[in-house]
Amino acid sequence: MTILGWILIILLFVVGLAGAVYPILPGALAIYLAFFVYGWFFSFSSFGFWFWSIQTLIVIVLFVADYVVGAWGVKKFGGSRQSVIGSTIGLIFGPFLIPAFGLILGPIIGAFVGELIAGSQPGKALKVGFGSLLGLFSSTVVKIVLQVAMVVLFFIWIGLH
Repeated sequence: MTILGWILIILLFVVGLAGAVYPILPGALAIYLAFFVYGWFFSFSSFGFWFWSIQTLIVIVLFVADYVVGAWGVKKFGGSRQSVIGSTIGLIFGPFLIPAFGLILGPIIGAFVGELIAGSQPGKALKVGFGSLLGLFSSTVVKIVLQVAMVVLFFIWIGLH
C-alpha cells in the first residue's frame, strides 16, 4: 500500500504541475488532493493548522492570480472586457480546436475576436491578442512557481514531522 500511495501522490503532483501549462488539467487542486492522499495512506499527523493554512492560501492566490495576470496582459495592451472574455474562451477551447498550437493561438484569437466585437480596429485587436499571450506566459510562470512551492513545502513539512 505504501508504493500505491506514493504512486498516486507523485501522479497527482505531475498532473498538478502539468496543469500550470495545460489549463484543462486541475493544476493546484490535484496537488492539494495529493496532500489528502498522503494523509489517507500514511497519516494526517504531519499536517497541522499552519500547513493547511499556507497551502490553502497558495491555492487561493493561484486562482486569483491566474485570472488577474491573464487579464493584465490583455488590459496592458488596451484590451476591453470582451477581449478578456475572448482570451479566456480561447484558452479553454483552443487546445481542442487547434490541437498542436491551440494553447498559444486560442487566447490570441479569442482576444482578437473579442476586441473586434468591442469595435476596435484590426491593428489594435491584434496588439491586444499578443497582450493576451504575454498574460498567458506570465500567468504560467506564476502558477509554476507557486505550485512547485506547494510541492516543496509538502516534502519539507513531512520531512520535519
